[in-house]
Amino acid sequence: MSYTALYRKFRPQEFEEVRGQEHIVTTLKNQIQAGRIGHAYLFCGTRGTGKTTIAKIFAKAVNCEHPVEGSPCGQCKSCRGIASGNSMNVIEIDAASNNGVDNIREIREEVTYSPAEGRYKVYIIDEVHMLSIGAFNALLKTLEEPPSYVIFILATTEAHKIPITILSRCQRYDFRRITIDTIAGRLEELMEKEQVETEPKAIRYIAKAADGSMRDALSLLDQCIAFYLGQKLTYDHVLEVLGAVDVEVFSQMLRKIIDQDVIGVVALLEQLIVHGREPGQFVLDFTWYLRNLLLLQSSDNMEDMLDISTENLMLLKEEAKMIEGERLMRYIRIFSELSNQLRYAVQKRALIEIALIKLCRPEMEKDYSSLVQRITQLEEKMEQGMYVPGKTQEDTTVLMQHMPENEEAGRQKGKEQELPKAIPEEIQQVVKDWRSIIEGLSGGLKNYLKPAHLSLAGEGQLLIVLEDEVAQAFVNTEAHIRELKEMIAQKTQREVEVKVQLHETKQPFEETYADLGKIINMEITIEDEEE
Repeated sequence: MSYTALYRKFRPQEFEEVRGQEHIVTTLKNQIQAGRIGHAYLFCGTRGTGKTTIAKIFAKAVNCEHPVEGSPCGQCKSCRGIASGNSMNVIEIDAASNNGVDNIREIREEVTYSPAEGRYKVYIIDEVHMLSIGAFNALLKTLEEPPSYVIFILATTEAHKIPITILSRCQRYDFRRITIDTIAGRLEELMEKEQVETEPKAIRYIAKAADGSMRDALSLLDQCIAFYLGQKLTYDHVLEVLGAVDVEVFSQMLRKIIDQDVIGVVALLEQLIVHGREPGQFVLDFTWYLRNLLLLQSSDNMEDMLDISTENLMLLKEEAKMIEGERLMRYIRIFSELSNQLRYAVQKRALIEIALIKLCRPEMEKDYSSLVQRITQLEEKMEQGMYVPGKTQEDTTVLMQHMPENEEAGRQKGKEQELPKAIPEEIQQVVKDWRSIIEGLSGGLKNYLKPAHLSLAGEGQLLIVLEDEVAQAFVNTEAHIRELKEMIAQKTQREVEVKVQLHETKQPFEETYADLGKIINMEITIEDEEE
């Protein structure tokens, strides 16, 4: 005998078995008991919340020979026929594959014939928003004035796509997402019937992963049981099957991000992927973890709303004191955008790594606040008399404070002074010896620094500007900065402060920064010509 999936095997057959939609069940039962049955209903809601199930129960109830308080008895000939799918009084139509005008015209012809047995003919049109405009127009007249023995039940996940002329002729019922507690309770009840031993923590995780859909929860549970057939279903088993990550790993990840430990963050992600965790699921779960942390920070009375264990709650409370709400909202925004990008991405891991590096290095983000900061830095450079290049080669040979009239005047100015005063002697020496400096570095650091541009930062610092986000994150670590400073001291006998920055603008480097390489090399050329 073939196996029947859990969501089919335990599909509710009467109103009392339905979970999470009590507001709709009560209304429909009252209508049946009072004899106030409408001619057209619209069931709206996300997948797996019971739209088609309740439509079938309603069809049985209105045709039941012995209804019990508005619910079908399940024993009469009509109830058995509808349950087995053999009844001529219930017609199910999939609008996704039968969405043309001709399909609706067939319905219009059929409704003229009264039911051979029973009281009502019930048409259940699933995914009704898929009908064409012509099909909707063909349905409109029949929906407006149907025979007394016909009931239409339209089901959809996208009610906004249905014409207002159809909406106005239906009683609309919005199906809610089913809560985690309700789903978990139903799953535990069914596992007792199936005699499958489970951990409560495992059931709750499946209920959470279902995202309000009872059908999705049963499908996920079916998948987990099949993988560990004959064994107790544990929390670790569920994580293994679904490719998910334990909450403690999120805590480790967040703490590394707070410490700006780029290497540690990337290494932890590598560990997760090696162990077979699904990257997309990691992003969703980590976003949820950050959301819980933000809720905990927002109010002292949020503990009851967080669906986490006592141990994890203690971790959250500790981390709530380590990070500000503004940073948390930025983290959530970046990961929410990332979850949308991952849907169609091929290199999911690379996108996640870039997002994690952004969290560790906020200066890499191209937002309004970073733009204001860059403008402020440029203004400070100009006020200090620092070299600001123009758009032409002639502009790059002069100072903004004393702009000569032509190139010859610029050459004469170069003869009168060795270098612009804003460039310290230590920085000059580093720029001159830059190639020999980077040749003495370790392989990865040397390769990332070869295409780097050199400029000035505040207080006489050497500014290293990189075009690549990954390169900037790699170089700008404490260990690599220390290695670079030690090599500079070894080659030049000078101690120089170093700052690493990402070139974020789309403008050429020379139009945004003072290019020390060109300035110093030009001055050396002028001196050679003089000699």
